[in-house]
Amino acid sequence: MSRPSPVGSLMIKAARAAGASLSRDFSEVEHLQVSRKGPADFVTNADHRAEEIIYEQLRKARPGYGFLMEEAGLVEGTDKTNRFIIDPLDGTLNFLHGQPHYAVSIALEREGKLLTGVVYDVAKNEIFWAETGRGCWLENRKLRVAVRPQLSDAVIATGAPWRGKPPEDFGVFAAETLALMPKIAGLRRYGSAALDLAYVAAGRFDGFWERGLKAWDIAAGIVLVREAGGVVRDLEGGNVLRTGNILASNADLYVQLQNELDKVRLP
Repeated sequence: MSRPSPVGSLMIKAARAAGASLSRDFSEVEHLQVSRKGPADFVTNADHRAEEIIYEQLRKARPGYGFLMEEAGLVEGTDKTNRFIIDPLDGTLNFLHGQPHYAVSIALEREGKLLTGVVYDVAKNEIFWAETGRGCWLENRKLRVAVRPQLSDAVIATGAPWRGKPPEDFGVFAAETLALMPKIAGLRRYGSAALDLAYVAAGRFDGFWERGLKAWDIAAGIVLVREAGGVVRDLEGGNVLRTGNILASNADLYVQLQNELDKVRLP
């Protein structure tokens, strides 16, 4: 059994603390103050509270590190080689509708490379963590991506664009979905990219793709999938943290999924 490094343990502790705050707010979700960042992009005081808990715990323990956070944005540190990437509540729309499928996501980037990832499935009390060279773990159980080699047996997760996105985004999503659905066993859309990636790492999903995500949505999950033996790349071969156009799976299915998606003519 592997144990997390000191910074990995710190991130797990911060994720659990934020999750405890979110659980309390989830039990009284109808009383939360909600505002809009966009047409269908919501933020609550639960997001802000959870982010502040994570930030304060990590800042005190690693005072020089930088931060990239969904709500507070970029906070420069004196140590330019280390940066935490934080989504305090991934799956806000699920949270607001009383659906117990949301997560805390924390990653550590060192010298431009993702080193550590923690995703906390709050409602199920499951901590997924991974560190480069240490593997991927659910608590104390080592994880591997699913080994299914054929698309016809695969369950694939995705995320759909929401109201306010450009019209062409909906067309791309519809075309890619129509291309894949006849080839796979099933399609799932659960509303949390961090958990989609964690579930790929755990073998619960065979693959995941989505476009237009933010770095804080996917940074921790990328570490999980890679350390679980999977492949994670940008759909067009770019820098996935910058584009947010992500495809993740095991090596065999990755090639098949990429080939099918490449057939779709984009606008």
